[in-house]
This record gives sequence, structure tokens and C-alpha cells, in this order.
Amino acid sequence: MKHVKERVHYRCDDIINKGFKGQGICVAVLDTGIAPHPEFKGQVVGFYDAVHGVKFPYDDSGHGTHVCGVIAGRQIGMAPKAKLLVWKILDKKGDGTVKNSMTAFRWILENKEKYRIRIVNISAGMTGEPTSLDEARILSGVEALWDAGLVVVAAAGNKGPGAGTVTTPGISPKIITVGSLPGGPNQNEYSGRGPTKDCVCKPDLLAPGSHIYSCNAAYYNGKRVPYVAKSGTSMATPVVSGAIADLLSKYPDMTNIEVKLRLRESCTDLRLPHNQQGWGLLNVKRLLQIV
Repeated sequence: MKHVKERVHYRCDDIINKGFKGQGICVAVLDTGIAPHPEFKGQVVGFYDAVHGVKFPYDDSGHGTHVCGVIAGRQIGMAPKAKLLVWKILDKKGDGTVKNSMTAFRWILENKEKYRIRIVNISAGMTGEPTSLDEARILSGVEALWDAGLVVVAAAGNKGPGAGTVTTPGISPKIITVGSLPGGPNQNEYSGRGPTKDCVCKPDLLAPGSHIYSCNAAYYNGKRVPYVAKSGTSMATPVVSGAIADLLSKYPDMTNIEVKLRLRESCTDLRLPHNQQGWGLLNVKRLLQIV
């Protein structure tokens, strides 16, 4: 995560000296789960499993654990003082159902005050050819979360670089959609690009998403390496969610609309096509500076 933090100007006065690191903010993560890891000691306030109904935290994929580490790992995370509320809605292959997603959406709406949930991270997107009904249900679900005042952050998907390749729910005009920063000349470009079928420019912004080191779900008492690298817009999304948690720890009364406006005003323009970069690259230093 060191190179990620350098790229997005994380090590600024508000983070390092003033200590706005997500305290008082809970992030709901809808993913493959979360495995026990030293990075999460005291961080997880709840775990719910829509796939198998297991009561204790686990992750049979590793994807969700990696995402959670980027957001709130105690040593490596973007918001190391934030709390995590994890819903397992995806199986070990990363596949999910509309039913499980809607179950999580409804639960979050009912319990957001109890757990002080401010942010919902969805590092997933609908694959294949979803029916228009299923797509409409997912969009209505994430937009209900947004309308309830939650900051919903979703991945642009990895179907790029062609036009119109942003996945659902990232196509929603309301929520914040994150693409992955382009890599070097020898790296394939995969980040989903707009416009959406409704001619909405997406993604909203970019963050580093390639070769991101975060928590390894298989790590246990030194028997596996503690951190592994993964790539995708799934990894870029929690970078933004963590930065927003830092912002809300400094300005707890800020609304989700104000958060989105702050992101728009503070990103670094990379002078790429708008349907590739959105507003540009996340810039944490600027984000936390209210002007």
C-alpha cells in the first residue's frame, strides 16, 4: 500500500499530524467475507453471511479480506481507525445473487444508525448478461442506500477498455464509481469505461488498482505470507472508500452529496478522456482541505 498512498498524496498534514484516519466511521463491505487477520484486531463490528449462514467471520475466496485490508487495515489501510461491517454476499468464486444483495441492502438500511454506517463499499459488479429486471433491482437497491444518506462506492468493473463497459451497480448516476489508474505501457488496460447506456459519464474517478498488496485471507500464525497482491477495480474502490472515511472523520456532518462534490473538486486531472478518468485521480490531501 505504500506506493498507493504516495500516488494519492495520502501522507498529508490532516492524516499524519492531525490524525483523521476514519475514527467514528463504519464502512459496510459487501463482498466474499473477511478472514481473521492481525490487521483487523478490533476493527470488525459485525459479520453476516447471506451465502451459507455461517455465524463467524470467514472468507473462502480472499477477495473480501483483501478489500477490507485496503480500507481499514490497522497498519496498511487508508482509514486504520475506521470500523468494518462485513456482509458476505459472494461465494468463493466471487459469484452472487440479486437476492443476497437485496438482503444486505435492506439490512444496512435498517441498521445504519445502530452501527454508525456511513459508507458502503461494493467491489463487485454484475457479470454476463444480466436481465433488465435483475439490473433494475440492484440499481434500485444501491440508490435506496444513497437516498438514505449513505455514501455508496462501487467498482467500475474489469471489462474495459472499450466504451460502455462499466458494470452494474457502477452505472448508477447517483453513486460514486471508481476505475483503476492505468498501469505501465506493458500492462493490459481493464478498467471499465463509460458512457453508460443512459449516456452518463462514468467512472467518477480513478485510484490505483494494479498490484495492490493487502491482507491475505490464508495467513494464519505465520504459515502463509501476511499480504498478497491483487489487481482490479475491486482494489481501487476501497482506496476511495478509505479516503472518504478519513474525510468524514474530519467533517462528520458532511452529506453524501457533499462528499461527491468534494471528490469532484479535489481530484488530479490526468488529462485522459472523461469516460476513462472521470474527474481524475483521487488526491487525499486536496480532499481533506475544505476551501
